[in-house]
Amino acid sequence: MAAAIALAYPPIIQGGMGVGVSNWVLARAVSLRDQLGVVSGTGIDTVFARRLQDGDVGGHLRRAMEAFPFPDAVEDALDRYFRPGGKADDDPYRGVPMYRQVIDAARERFTMLASFCEVWLAKEGHDGLVGMNLLTKVQMPNLPTLYGAMLAGVDYVLMGAGIPKAIPGALDSMAAGEPATLRLEVENEGRGETHELRFDPADHPAPEPLKRPKFLAIVASHTLAMMLARKASGHVDGFVIEGEVAGGHNAPPRGGGELNERGEPVYGERDVVELEKIHEIGRPFWLAGGHGSPEGLRHARAAGAQGVQVGTLFAYSNESGFREDLKRDIRRDAQNGDLDVRTDPIASPTGFPFKVVQKENTVSELPVYQERQRVCDLGYLRTAYKRDDGRLGYRCPSEPINTFVKKGGDIEETKGRKCLCNALWAAIGQGQRRKDGRTELPMITSGDHIRDIRHLAGEDGAGYSAGEVIDYLLGRKPAGARRNGGSAQEHPKSRTERLEAPVP
Repeated sequence: MAAAIALAYPPIIQGGMGVGVSNWVLARAVSLRDQLGVVSGTGIDTVFARRLQDGDVGGHLRRAMEAFPFPDAVEDALDRYFRPGGKADDDPYRGVPMYRQVIDAARERFTMLASFCEVWLAKEGHDGLVGMNLLTKVQMPNLPTLYGAMLAGVDYVLMGAGIPKAIPGALDSMAAGEPATLRLEVENEGRGETHELRFDPADHPAPEPLKRPKFLAIVASHTLAMMLARKASGHVDGFVIEGEVAGGHNAPPRGGGELNERGEPVYGERDVVELEKIHEIGRPFWLAGGHGSPEGLRHARAAGAQGVQVGTLFAYSNESGFREDLKRDIRRDAQNGDLDVRTDPIASPTGFPFKVVQKENTVSELPVYQERQRVCDLGYLRTAYKRDDGRLGYRCPSEPINTFVKKGGDIEETKGRKCLCNALWAAIGQGQRRKDGRTELPMITSGDHIRDIRHLAGEDGAGYSAGEVIDYLLGRKPAGARRNGGSAQEHPKSRTERLEAPVP
């Protein structure tokens, strides 16, 4: 049985990183090498709108838009956002309307269009596998984003940063052309009261039957994996087991709120995933976080996993969506050993710990954070709350403090909160231009093992391709540092590796 599963699934999943980092170019390059390429669906509507305003370099979006089954939505998107030759550098980007519980069909179709184009381009010209990664915590755009990806034939959906219990059933419903619903988390919600997000495919009928993509839940505990296997609304096809050394959002430690001398959450034995129990579920799984090496892949296979999910190595490849200057600087810093990643327990408005690369001229620096004027004009991390008049309002602890407090928020929640939305868009070269002439500065998130990119970049910190990452992981080629005379470090053991014996 294990051998049959091993042949049916790719050993490498390219991580679905952040806003626009895991773009269609990267995912396609990985898929062409017979691994699972993954596009990020988080905020894809704004990424799409800003690419159009930058002139749709290469005409790729317009090529994909020709295949979208709703031409009125295409025409409207081009009228609103496309700027031939790109907008002027000192002009701000035109925004898309922020999400609410209920939006109109035109807003749904714009999100569907953006998601469709990203997946369509990643799948163009080959029959390799393409997945989409979404954050459970970013609730309101997820259903139309998923439907747009399904219209383009997405093969996998991967979701973490929360408990994606209702997503498998939503995929089942949309594939059958039936309405899909998700419970909307609402603060101050009355006892017994619930609010829903609803999406009806009948409002956007597919031209042909849709396939239901496989669903992989990204989890940080065997307990959650076992619960999802038993109680999710539909079938969970597998799991990505993500350790706390992975980039982006991490699961909070189960041991409480203890912090180390650097102000980082302290993880302990309670946070160790018991791989034997994952194995007993009987579904394929991949290990993520600290497994981006040939040794890491071998360990994962020995532990019964199909393989590994790798983010950081791909994040600094030539094909990723990070700004080129940021990639160049990070690769050079990796060679010099001058890189530091801090797990910030309060930066993210979600309340989850968030990995932040400490780098000058980014929001990781306290003076940069303090000088930035708070504004919330993207709103992906806003949460719904029940107002005194019974209607729903929306707030984010990273918005202007007075605004948040007027909406009933606790001022303590605003301390240290950073606007991930604007900072992450700046990291892919889509920073918003403000009225005072400033452009939003970036924040960079990466896994704790970011220095390992030096094995691929070589001594000069030069670029490398996604294909070279795959060859390195599969042991087909020596890493860049070895080619340039460097010595390869032994794969650093994660806490799971130290404490858990491989499954026979």
